[in-house]
Amino acid sequence: MANNYDAIVIGGGHNGLIHAAYLARAGKKVVVLERRHLVGGAAVTEEIVPGFKFTEFSYVVSLLRPEIIRDLELPKHGLTILPLPSTFTPMDNGDYLAAWDDHDKTRREIWRHSPKDADAYDAYSRAMARMAMAVKPILSMIPPDPTSLSPKDLFGLLKLGGHAGSLSERDFHNLAKLMTMSAADLLEEWFELDPLKGTKSASGIIGTFLGPRSPGTAYVLLHHYMGEIDGAFRAWGFAKGGTGGISNSIASSARALGVEIRLNASVAHVIVKNGRAVGVALENGDELYAKTISSSLDPKRTFLKLIEPRHLPDDFLTAIKRYRTRGSSGKVNLALSELPDFTALPGVGPLHRGAISISPSIEYIERAYDAAKYGDLPARPYIDSILPSMIDPDMAPPGQHVMSCFVQYAPYHVNGGWDDAKREAFGDSVVDTLAQYAPNLKRAIIGRQVLVPPDIERITGLTEGNIFAGELALHQLFFLRPAPGYTDYRTPIRGFWQCGSGTHPGGGIMGANGRLAALEVLKG
Repeated sequence: MANNYDAIVIGGGHNGLIHAAYLARAGKKVVVLERRHLVGGAAVTEEIVPGFKFTEFSYVVSLLRPEIIRDLELPKHGLTILPLPSTFTPMDNGDYLAAWDDHDKTRREIWRHSPKDADAYDAYSRAMARMAMAVKPILSMIPPDPTSLSPKDLFGLLKLGGHAGSLSERDFHNLAKLMTMSAADLLEEWFELDPLKGTKSASGIIGTFLGPRSPGTAYVLLHHYMGEIDGAFRAWGFAKGGTGGISNSIASSARALGVEIRLNASVAHVIVKNGRAVGVALENGDELYAKTISSSLDPKRTFLKLIEPRHLPDDFLTAIKRYRTRGSSGKVNLALSELPDFTALPGVGPLHRGAISISPSIEYIERAYDAAKYGDLPARPYIDSILPSMIDPDMAPPGQHVMSCFVQYAPYHVNGGWDDAKREAFGDSVVDTLAQYAPNLKRAIIGRQVLVPPDIERITGLTEGNIFAGELALHQLFFLRPAPGYTDYRTPIRGFWQCGSGTHPGGGIMGANGRLAALEVLKG
């Protein structure tokens, strides 16, 4: 009976691991099946260049829910989140804009460029904090089906209505407005300074194939505004050991609770009998059986690869096929012999321990999107980079460094298709862009890794390389994620559940998906 369990979890990403841990915490016998040689999904750390540890895909953390950290005792299992104290944006005129973890210092920095924006900054921060606090409770709710008359859904709608009624008239109107606006329109209502608007607008395009002027990106901006670290609202950090350190701490907690984690265990298909999921068949021919099967894979891979179509309703299949997973992000990881020396702020300083954002204006990012939406590679992409070795020295050999560069845009469907030449050209555009502001960068590079959406898809299994397992578009949120009528983590197949980032409340290293799905499974 070694292959019989209470629950099988497909996929060892952070949501799958969290889901398994909560089930085991309730006394269930659980196994996690991960097709790769390590856990984490897109939250992994690997030594790609000897001696240099890269956070290959995701790289910063803020959204990980505090209740998960507490319930799973993650610090006891090695989780340490180190703060990112600043954001540095070099400007084309040789100057720079910086934001610090000190509000007054940031305000003075903005005042140096625009007294008007410095005054607006305080009001904007308060307004966005109110909006974030208004939305945060929804992240912990099971989305009710507004078309259902079931007691559960009616109660959920009543709870949602009660929450909306608790907002002030001003906050309710502002939130309704924000849900449909573009990030550019939102920011242009508040600010005049181009690098300030550009840097802030970038939070609205992460995980989407949209530009900052696209409707709906204001909500994506807000989504990234809701992070916290140790109670510090809107704080972002870097996990010691990279994002792989987060996944490893969750895996350690899960194992301590009794979860079995099998690596190199690729699932071929889910075994369905009489409309119920009863087990899984592995690529090696093994079969495992359980009362409950949960998939943390994205919805397309879950339902179009692991389930025979005859087991699913036609309308559900159509919805899943239409679910938008367009990858738009690339990653360039650099091994460096020395730190980049920025012309605008020479020497080693606090900027090297924070984020470095190449986002001089909204127009700059929009032009990059204009190229990508027609299948071309932008000559000057948006880049968000950090130097993990300045935060955690164990990430690189002494005196040397790693640089993690998140890049928009890298379209999944590029004209002529991706090949080695286009991949290297993409990497070159990132290095060339950074070198305009840090001229020593090119000579400092001793190794690099270039990842574009087909690479992300191949390595992590995320369809089209979408890092959020589905775009954070308005038609793919709350009771519409991933399909109407199936947003409570259930599926058309009895005993088969979803628990990945393709479910409510969306992507990022949040973990709410895995936890909420586990709580629903335990209700029966």
